[in-house]
Amino acid sequence: MAVKYPTDWDINQYYDETEPRQHWELRREFMVKHKGQFSEDYLVSLGRTFINIEMMGCVYPVEVMDRIAHMSEDIAAAYRDSKKYKLQRTFVSAKDAAETKYGGNRPNPNIDANQHLQKFSSMNL
Repeated sequence: MAVKYPTDWDINQYYDETEPRQHWELRREFMVKHKGQFSEDYLVSLGRTFINIEMMGCVYPVEVMDRIAHMSEDIAAAYRDSKKYKLQRTFVSAKDAAETKYGGNRPNPNIDANQHLQKFSSMNL
């Protein structure tokens, strides 16, 4: 027979104003789904662990990762699907950005600054 835990506690009391709204909504959904299956303190800890894994890329011992993966399977899948169509940031190195902007015309260290200014001002950037 499975143990039933109290469900008369308010999940919203665990909202942290410094937590991004998206993190809270996902963590709240996780806790709502599993409320009554674990003690309040343990479920709150599992919820925070879930967010740390999903949002921050944290890694825990295999047993914890397996438990969270099993518990969050449908919640995490829905969240990941929603991210597919959002704008993705692309990080580019400064060198690549400069080469793209200036077409590979990088300053020659063998000429002085005035010559560089004349060369780049004539490019009509």
